[in-house]
Parts: sequence; structure tokens; C-alpha cells
Amino acid sequence: MFPKDLRFYTEHEWVRVEGDEAVIGISSFAQDQLGEVVYVDLQKAEGDTLASGDQFGEVESVKSVSELFTPVSGEVLAVNEALSGAPETVNADPYGEAWMVRVKLADPSEVDELMSAEEYEAFVSGV
Repeated sequence: MFPKDLRFYTEHEWVRVEGDEAVIGISSFAQDQLGEVVYVDLQKAEGDTLASGDQFGEVESVKSVSELFTPVSGEVLAVNEALSGAPETVNADPYGEAWMVRVKLADPSEVDELMSAEEYEAFVSGV
């Protein structure tokens, strides 16, 4: 359920490290809790700088609206604009096509502070 190559944030975002970049999305647990995603608003643009914990967007579902927070600091390299036209991708492929932002890591050690897949699974089992 939680890919072993990802790290997870307490706000239910995941991070995949690719070289000195981090790809960020929301976990399958989060999308399942939200229900049918109907709108994705990614409020950052290429070149923006994010600090760990900053809000970078919102996801709206038939149940609620949830804010999106970055687990790591860095410069935004890309935003997945395709999600605005196909928000259902978040439900269908949360760890693939539904990535949300790509960030150049300012401090790679922040990744070490995130939960492993096993730790995240234990974390959400208590939610």
C-alpha cells in the first residue's frame, strides 16, 4: 500500500527523491480519506521557494477541502498542471501521474526526518 522507496510526512504527503530533487504528492491513505477528488489547486509556480511545512495548494473532494504542505524545503522546479484538468488522477494513481510538485532540495537531510513506509503505515493505523 505504501511504496518502500518513498518517505512520508505527518500531513500525508509523500516524497520520492530523484538525485537532488524531490517529487511530492499525497498518499493513498489521504486520497482514500478524501474520497472522490474533484479539484486540485496547486498555488506555487516554477522558481518559487518553499520551506518545509509551507502550504503549496489545496485538494477538494466531495467530502472536504484539504491543504497541501511541503515536507521539504527548496525551489519549485515543476508543478503538475495536468491535475487541474484531471483531478481524479489523485484517486487513480496517487504515487505516479498524480505527483504535484517537483522541488530542488535545499537541505537533503530533511528527507531523513520523514517517515519510512513502515513508520507511516503504523502512523495511519492509529488515525
